[in-house]
Amino acid sequence: MLKKILTSPWTAVITLALVAGLRVADPVFVESVRLRYFDTLVTSRSAETIGVSVVNIDEKALERYGQFPFSRDIYGKLIRDLYSRNAGLVVFNILTPDRDRMGRDDAYIQALRQYPTILPSVGSTTSRNVARNPGSVVIGPYGLDVFVTYPGIIANQPGIESAAAGIGIVNTLPEVDGVVRRMPMVVAHNGRLYPSLAMETLRVAAGDTTFQVKVNEQGVEKMRIPKFGPVSTDSLSRIWIDWSLKPERYSLTDLPRDFDGEIVIVGVSAQGLANPVATSLGEMLPQDLQAAILGTVIANRDRPAITRPDWADGAEILVLAGLGIVLLFLTRWTYVGIISSVIIIGSIIPLCSFAYSSYSWLVDASLPVAGLVLVMLHAYGVKFVSEFLQKQQIKKQFGSYVNPTIVERLQQHPELIKLGGEKKMLSVVMTDMRNFTALGESYGEAGVEDFTKIMNSYMTALSVPILKNDGTLIKFIGDASLHIHGAPIDDPDHARRAVQTALEMIEAVKGFNQELAVLGKPPVGMGAGVNTGEIVVGNIGAKTKFGYDVLGDPVSLAARLESQTKGYGVLMIISETTAKLVKDHFTLWELDNIAVKGKTEPVCIFAIHEETEQHRQFIELYYAGEWKKALSLIPLCKNAGPDMEKYYDAMEQRLLGGCPKDWAGYYVATSK
Repeated sequence: MLKKILTSPWTAVITLALVAGLRVADPVFVESVRLRYFDTLVTSRSAETIGVSVVNIDEKALERYGQFPFSRDIYGKLIRDLYSRNAGLVVFNILTPDRDRMGRDDAYIQALRQYPTILPSVGSTTSRNVARNPGSVVIGPYGLDVFVTYPGIIANQPGIESAAAGIGIVNTLPEVDGVVRRMPMVVAHNGRLYPSLAMETLRVAAGDTTFQVKVNEQGVEKMRIPKFGPVSTDSLSRIWIDWSLKPERYSLTDLPRDFDGEIVIVGVSAQGLANPVATSLGEMLPQDLQAAILGTVIANRDRPAITRPDWADGAEILVLAGLGIVLLFLTRWTYVGIISSVIIIGSIIPLCSFAYSSYSWLVDASLPVAGLVLVMLHAYGVKFVSEFLQKQQIKKQFGSYVNPTIVERLQQHPELIKLGGEKKMLSVVMTDMRNFTALGESYGEAGVEDFTKIMNSYMTALSVPILKNDGTLIKFIGDASLHIHGAPIDDPDHARRAVQTALEMIEAVKGFNQELAVLGKPPVGMGAGVNTGEIVVGNIGAKTKFGYDVLGDPVSLAARLESQTKGYGVLMIISETTAKLVKDHFTLWELDNIAVKGKTEPVCIFAIHEETEQHRQFIELYYAGEWKKALSLIPLCKNAGPDMEKYYDAMEQRLLGGCPKDWAGYYVATSK
């Protein structure tokens, strides 16, 4: 029972449960794989430009303006220059928490007051300078503990902070693998909400004084800038960044004449000064990251925002479990199951890609696909091992007893072997060696080993015609053998093959006697009984030990017929049932109508021989109880059929005793 359970494809339910449990637990490595898969989706869109430009303070800018940081009057000149080139709004992504070493803060502040500019601030563990109070409206009775919260904020110099048109937080929020994919639009500090740099830029660009956030028990429910419109985020106010949105990039030393009213973000790109951020596209400069965030929020006004639906986690687990059960059920049909597995598992990735391309939904295909592949590998691996063991068992069980071609067919179709047995119309052949005792005595006690070898040679000689005629050798019992035709492979011609095999076995014994003659040993003979009937065949035996065997009255009758061959002076006797099936293939000689030992109903028995007219007359007189007339025909019968002389001698001895008073037309055997 344990072996059957362990070799069942349904043991893959354990793997399915482990994979589903792993998905429910969602450890870091699983989440990391899922996020990497989302990277392939998000980065699959074709690149497109947005209404944002990036100006880089690069190595050439350092050659022109000197060491960095520049004196702040240069910052002011840069801002004026950008507006003179028709910048719509400038985002100067350079934090200035300290006084200018050159003492030029006033020139910078004057430029900020004259030209609307967005400056950064940084969330930190401690505060520095006084962060500008945000203009926000929070709707809802819930607290701000669901937001990303910083104990402190590092702000710009007070004059610079107040002169700027807007101040935004520039902190990133990496995922568990250290890669930035989502950015919070607002963060919390000291009971207030502070906008991100992108959020603040949009607020100033829209000309609004505030942004609005509606909060429920889960976190952010809605967020909007009144004149810009709603901003789609998750409960932590995060947006998924669309990396397909690319800004135009310029060197500070090579600016266009006209920015055409675009938002312009200024940042440092010079090596040694820039601090790249790890993103789905690899390392990215902070100003490029802010441009992508701005582009994402702007683009979301016209198309669905990239989201991870609330139902996605539950749906992925249910799909994994449901499809796993369905595919395990289909393993009962190997090829149907394999094809279905390939189609179903292979369709998950295209479906998830379709969900993203059509609805911007991030639905994970990585774990369902990997999990289902593992489950199917387990199921079909077990199935393969089970079938391999079954084939090996078949080869072990039948390899020496049936034709190799049949063994191969059984290995390909093991279902042909019925466990526990089945009733089937078969032909059975029972044989027994004649003169076994004399052969054994010729070897004596000292020659047991040699006698065993010669008996093995005898059995091998008998096996050849059995295998040749697609018979199944059930067993050797001492010097006797039992084999069948018609199982485990169906054979509609089993009766003819059984008789033909018995004839060839008799001929094989003649060849074996030649081997004995060379050794100076006495010859042997063989008797065979052939019968056809409905027989139980299959794996039969005890729970601890069973084998392929046959049971049933037809088997016993074949054994009785074989034992009667001595009494009738023939080498083979076939039953009436078998005779009816082979009458068109062999000439039949009717021997007698006999109730064998242990049976009350008679059976007509035959030998394979051409019947004479004299014998036909003899057998009719015999059945009619006219034994004296039958006895008088025996000399004529012997002349007509000299090969059957032993048969007539035996019948003569019976007839000389006179016909019994209770004669019913058949002979009742008194011995087996």
